[in-house]
Amino acid sequence: MGGETISADNPYRIVDLTLDEKIVVRRGPDVEHERKVAIYDLLEENNFQPVGAEPGPYDLHLSIEENRLVFDVRLASATGETYGKVMLSLTPFRRLIKDYFLICESYYDAIKTAAPAQIEAIDMGRRGLHNEGSQLLKDRLEGKIEMDFDTSRRLFTLICVLHIKG
Repeated sequence: MGGETISADNPYRIVDLTLDEKIVVRRGPDVEHERKVAIYDLLEENNFQPVGAEPGPYDLHLSIEENRLVFDVRLASATGETYGKVMLSLTPFRRLIKDYFLICESYYDAIKTAAPAQIEAIDMGRRGLHNEGSQLLKDRLEGKIEMDFDTSRRLFTLICVLHIKG
């Protein structure tokens, strides 16, 4: 599923996304920018196919409940018919998300004062962790929701945003 062109008439795509942010926290401008870009890019181009679901397009509500990541998938129609919820344990993601936050913090600090070579090295590490998290998400959803790697990357960014605590 990776690398192919995804047309706007593809029925297996997300057309609306909601993040459940019950505990709204103040986020820095860098994080808020990443959130907006991830949502924009995701809605512009994605391939999202719940296994056994009717062709979409879909509305997706992402939340965290009781240490589980919840994908609440609905058909994007007047009826808003529910496909269902796919729940994943967050335990396999915890270390990756913690490490990702630490390296992002280092990156944002480095872009203010560090030499270009240092910034590039930190950014390579940041992208590597992001790719690892994206692949883990794709693997954990296998057999439940099929998606391309770019869709998984954008969703991983949003999962990280949901983890930010005040």
